[in-house]
Amino acid sequence: MKKIILLIIAAVSVSPAFSQTSDNTLTEQECREGWKLLWDGKTTNGWRGAKIATFPQKGWVMEKGILKVKPSDGRESSNGGDIVTIQKYRNFILKVDFKITEGANSGIKYFVDPDMNKGEGSAIGCEFQILDDLRHPDAKLGVKGNRKLGALYDLIPVSEDKPFDIKAWNTAMVIVKDNHVEHWLNGVKLLEYERNNQEWNALVAYSKYKNWPNFGNHKEGNILLQDHGNEVWFKNIKIKEL
Repeated sequence: MKKIILLIIAAVSVSPAFSQTSDNTLTEQECREGWKLLWDGKTTNGWRGAKIATFPQKGWVMEKGILKVKPSDGRESSNGGDIVTIQKYRNFILKVDFKITEGANSGIKYFVDPDMNKGEGSAIGCEFQILDDLRHPDAKLGVKGNRKLGALYDLIPVSEDKPFDIKAWNTAMVIVKDNHVEHWLNGVKLLEYERNNQEWNALVAYSKYKNWPNFGNHKEGNILLQDHGNEVWFKNIKIKEL
């Protein structure tokens, strides 16, 4: 556990503003530490649609080093659809800079199995919720705020007091070490949990994921950026495998 704590401290000790020379690049120190870019800021390399073999032809655009999911009708995956990494990941620190428009809904998912949901709606996986809590109705649904920004969607809530600025870029971070998982926002830990145990399975059994076999217990999975029909911007998507 001490080793995990040291890794976490190292991951959050540097402010995002000083952690890189420019957007979508890695510093020499990050390269030495084993960080890799999940998006190069220019191409679709390493990504595909969650329900198709190629990158979506519509709904997502890349402009000036920003990956944007474009607005549509506000429904899940109704335009370009979710995108996922081609590679699967097991133990990692994931960082994603994001900026949302007013009233927007999106998410960062992990342990995703794109084959679990071939129908309508978003692909299934554990979700770091991205949401405008003040304006989107989803913030008032669920239980005790477990659908608000930074929550483990529909499962574990977060405190109302969290560092977030809707007018600025924010940094989401997910840390996975075996069955231990943490959500961070702008350098502050929001929640942590253990999966693959009786308590976790009971929590899932009372959530929207109750009918998905082995939800959240997979050894590895794809990482996903969600198309929820609202405009959201992403950049500096990077990962360090542990």
